[in-house]
Amino acid sequence: RTIVVGKASEKQKEIYHTVLEAQLAVLNQVKAGMVGRDIDKIARDIIYKAGYEGCFGHGLGHSVGLFIHESPRASLKSEEIVLENMTLTVEPGIYVKDFGGVRIEDMIVLTKDGCINFTNSPKELIEL
Repeated sequence: RTIVVGKASEKQKEIYHTVLEAQLAVLNQVKAGMVGRDIDKIARDIIYKAGYEGCFGHGLGHSVGLFIHESPRASLKSEEIVLENMTLTVEPGIYVKDFGGVRIEDMIVLTKDGCINFTNSPKELIEL
């Protein structure tokens, strides 16, 4: 989750809500049988449309199994197909040079109709 020490600025809130919108879109659309790059594109399109092209420098996610980072991946170049019952991280982010960054990460299991989210943490921006 993302934490701001103090009160979040309007720009920090905008970035956070863009990342959250991207993540929720993926969680609502992802399902077994999709190609990794198409899953990544759901989030990337939202982030780029908001004006943050070039600020999402990693892939959307990866499988988790014996190792924490496994294939198949959800990334720009991935042609791998995700299968039913695979785990996948969904972790869009925006990182602005000399400003800061936001990443919201959940872990899901894919089903034929969507996904089951293993992460139950609140998604609200935390201000300390």
